[in-house]
Amino acid sequence: MPTASLFKPIKIGSLNLLNRIVIAPMCQYSAEEGCMNEWHLIHLGKLALSGAALLTIEATAVLPEGRITYADLGLWNERCYAAMGLILESIRRWTDMPIGIQLSHAGRKASTEVPWKGGAQISPSEALGWQTFAPSALRHSKGMFNPAALDKEGLKLVRNAFAAAAKRAAKLGLDLIQVHAAHGYLLHQFLSPLSNRRGDDYGGSLANRMRFPLEIFDAVRSVAPAEMPVSIRLSATDWVEGGWDVEQTLHFAAELQQRGCDAIHVSSGGLHSDQRIPIGPGYQVPFARAVKKEVKIPVVAVGLITGFEQAEAIVGTGDADMVALARTILFDPHWPWHAAAQLGGKVQVPKQYLPSKPSRFNNLFENE
Repeated sequence: MPTASLFKPIKIGSLNLLNRIVIAPMCQYSAEEGCMNEWHLIHLGKLALSGAALLTIEATAVLPEGRITYADLGLWNERCYAAMGLILESIRRWTDMPIGIQLSHAGRKASTEVPWKGGAQISPSEALGWQTFAPSALRHSKGMFNPAALDKEGLKLVRNAFAAAAKRAAKLGLDLIQVHAAHGYLLHQFLSPLSNRRGDDYGGSLANRMRFPLEIFDAVRSVAPAEMPVSIRLSATDWVEGGWDVEQTLHFAAELQQRGCDAIHVSSGGLHSDQRIPIGPGYQVPFARAVKKEVKIPVVAVGLITGFEQAEAIVGTGDADMVALARTILFDPHWPWHAAAQLGGKVQVPKQYLPSKPSRFNNLFENE
């Protein structure tokens, strides 16, 4: 029986991955002053035993004001760095799954309450809130507060913060850095004409709107070790007329590839309250397919990918090189095991779990 496409190895830059299953970054809203704690050990440790090829740490703010909520992770100082180091040390003692990190700045969507408390934006005048920043002084939606437009010093501060966080990520021995330019956060806000109304070199034309996100990518790429892959997550469309769209995404993807981007993770939406998204199984896969036709680097598809055959078809037909799981793998932390059993693939599992294999599945575990 031929090896299922989903379980064939692949390389992102110089990073070898055992299969095509990626665990997407998923915010946990459980950090303390930007620092990881025992929850992250439980959460990430569980996923690191899943048999997926790559685990990505959730959106990690490069500045305190870049957090989505006051409970977001950060990597803006040595305290955040030390806390993350302790968690990673514990996880790595028991698994060698590659671990990446998503570096982020939430821009005008920052300063919000955690989701289970409603997720509303918190006023800068309240204890848990702060002044937000964006390309232009345009709020995200009704009921939110106006951000301050970033000036030249502000742009420099953000660039330097991404670079500093990338240096810390490399020092932690993480295997990959992903720059977050999706879901309506700061870099996406610069890309979209709906949120970027600047009159300087960072606004107006497509080239100008891409300028700051590309500067951020260049800043991260320049400080990351040559062997460390740097990828990006982008929204292929705003799902709003007159906004960021697939055609602009393809220009951005081509430019990223020229600058040394190692992989592109394709999502959509998140920028504007008027978005109308036709959500359904694999609804974002066509965007990944379009990007894959434009670039020669690996492309990751995401969005309501739940079925084993569905994931196999996405990779097997060449719509994307990998699939990313989020809610699916939270619901079923051993989804890669079950997919391998269904498709005739193999997964790496902890030796402590080797006896768990049902006898009907021969050669399911790579390391038995």
